[in-house]
Amino acid sequence: MAFDIAGLGGVDGSRYLPISEHGLIGDLRTAALVGTNGTIDWYCCPRFDAPSVFGSILDAERGGSFELAADVPTRTRQFYFPDTNVLITRFFAADGVAEIQDFMPVVDESREAARHRLIRRVICVRGTLPFRAKVAPRFGYGAEPHTVRLQGHEATFESQSLSLALSATTTLECDGRDVFSHFKLLEGESVVFALDQIGDEVSPRACPRAEAEDQFGATVRFWRRWLAGSRYHGRWRETVHRSALVLKLLTYAPTGAIVAAPTTSLPEQIGGERNWDYRYVWVRDAAFCVYAMLRLGFTSEAEAFMAFLDERAVQLDSLGDIDATGPLQIMYGIDGRRELPEYELSHLEGYLGSAPVRVGNAATGQLQLDIYGALIDSVYLYDKWGQPIGSDRWDEVGGVVDWLCSHWDQPDEGVWESRGGRRNFLYSRLMCWVAIERAIRMANRRGLPANFPRWRRSRDAIYRQIMRRGWSAERGAFVQSLDGDVLDAALLMMPMAKFVSPTDPKWLSTLDALTADLVSDSLVYRYDPQSSPDGLRGTEGTFSICSFWYVEALARAGRLEEARLAFEKMLTYANHLGLFAEEIGPTGEQLGNFPQAFTHLSLISAAFNLDRALG
Repeated sequence: MAFDIAGLGGVDGSRYLPISEHGLIGDLRTAALVGTNGTIDWYCCPRFDAPSVFGSILDAERGGSFELAADVPTRTRQFYFPDTNVLITRFFAADGVAEIQDFMPVVDESREAARHRLIRRVICVRGTLPFRAKVAPRFGYGAEPHTVRLQGHEATFESQSLSLALSATTTLECDGRDVFSHFKLLEGESVVFALDQIGDEVSPRACPRAEAEDQFGATVRFWRRWLAGSRYHGRWRETVHRSALVLKLLTYAPTGAIVAAPTTSLPEQIGGERNWDYRYVWVRDAAFCVYAMLRLGFTSEAEAFMAFLDERAVQLDSLGDIDATGPLQIMYGIDGRRELPEYELSHLEGYLGSAPVRVGNAATGQLQLDIYGALIDSVYLYDKWGQPIGSDRWDEVGGVVDWLCSHWDQPDEGVWESRGGRRNFLYSRLMCWVAIERAIRMANRRGLPANFPRWRRSRDAIYRQIMRRGWSAERGAFVQSLDGDVLDAALLMMPMAKFVSPTDPKWLSTLDALTADLVSDSLVYRYDPQSSPDGLRGTEGTFSICSFWYVEALARAGRLEEARLAFEKMLTYANHLGLFAEEIGPTGEQLGNFPQAFTHLSLISAAFNLDRALG
């Protein structure tokens, strides 16, 4: 299925698959989106945040792609090989059935890790089918020229910044820029395409059928071995495990970083400007991800992220010189870098004409006080469910809490990264309370040194301020900003953070108000941008993480039937593989970067806690 949309600035919508019509493959260093039509239309090499090689999801003409499909009319279906991130796209035609097996072998830190091999194996399983392939890389987000050299069954694409080698077990043709192939398969026959990054240490290498078979088996075993570590055996096991596999795919193995999503600039509104680059590490998202992983029993991922923060992010050796931006940025590069300058790729038209296409993220300079609550809560949970934290890490926690005690009472840009100026967001205050309260708990449980009088004074002052200025008697609800009257779905975290009892009358009244104002058939909007301007034009869809928070809030309030129905409804908005983007649009379409870690980790939390509440 493709879009048939007119009026998008002359953009031909038929050239773009819906965002949801994709699956994700990866090797814990980078990832690729594979459409249900067999086309890879997003792939960055050699890592998540590198310039795209295939980017036709952002510009069908200039972006580049790897097309592979039956050369006759077909129906297609897509699924994951059970319990893995190996993607199968099946083609059903009048004369036969064939499938493409797409995967990226996961390798260790050896030299082979630099190969970033992407394997596409086509197998005819019934009858006979003709196929066509077109490999059209466009380096540097489609802005960097390249040459191609063809020798037999191997082609080498070279640009100034990157070289790729394509090998195939069938005949290749070249037009000086792209490589083509046409072949016909009989039942039982197969063709293999392998795309490798090459360079000084990695030379081109063919991928014969036997090697492809071996790497397929090794990749299946890797994912199944990893997933076997899950402790979740509840009602939604398959759904939860798919979300866990997504979160693992979004992990950058060399550093333990977890990206918010593998894409940039997929729009929150078709034709709108709310298009952002999510290929970085948000402290908040990654900390919540640690919670989800710990819930399932994956402690090594939590430890890897803690190490990422220890080694690259937390700069506490000069705490006395830190200005009001705090000891942490809200986000980092996957290698820990702090500079993520935002700029626009004006030569790309954007998904369905949704410009601008942005690279980098200017929100990195924002003050978002809530990240400290997410971070220290994840440290607290790791200390409780993983391994007791060491003395150096406790010193870092203490430094963060001491800084927070001096700086919590100030406006910031908030959890939704408003570009409309700083405000006294209630959620930011809530998570400052969480940071200090969890640190006190850790110190008490472990007998660790802490400035208890100061920490308790700050914790209690935050609590009283929220209760006094964050409650609107007129709305009968807690509100987005102190002394305001606008509602915000982030408040759904209040009982989950254990700030307020889930059956407190004030909270139940807030839940009813949120349901009336922001909920549409189980789908939850973040806030009303008309009532709370965020500095951007246009609207957005419902925010899927908020929808799963809503499920959990209902469950904790004892409204189990409503919670279960809302959860089951949310699952109907997943794509055919169980994947979620950031948002759901007015007619159920997926919007925003895809797939999004935030959505999948909140799904895991909602499923875990709803399952426990149902007994």
